[in-house]
Amino acid sequence: MKLVPLGDRVVLKQLVAEETTKSGIVLPGQAKEKPQQAEVVAVGPGGMVDGKEVTMQVKVGDKVIYSKYAGTEVKLDDEEFIIVKQNDIVAVVED
Repeated sequence: MKLVPLGDRVVLKQLVAEETTKSGIVLPGQAKEKPQQAEVVAVGPGGMVDGKEVTMQVKVGDKVIYSKYAGTEVKLDDEEFIIVKQNDIVAVVED
């Protein structure tokens, strides 16, 4: 199966949380927070959304930071995805 977002929606695949901090502290499972960093796996077409013209600014393969409580979590074929509106993405991570 394949997720195809509509409008200004973006499908994200969350990046794996690190189990050890940069200073070498190992985090137990319950202390780990889900990271707000993800990879874009699908992008909607944009267009007219709520009466405004929306141009999509992210593309498949981009690594992004998104708002902490944004989106809808979806499980498909044993993989977890998050569907967010483009304005819930706060930054693109560039190498």
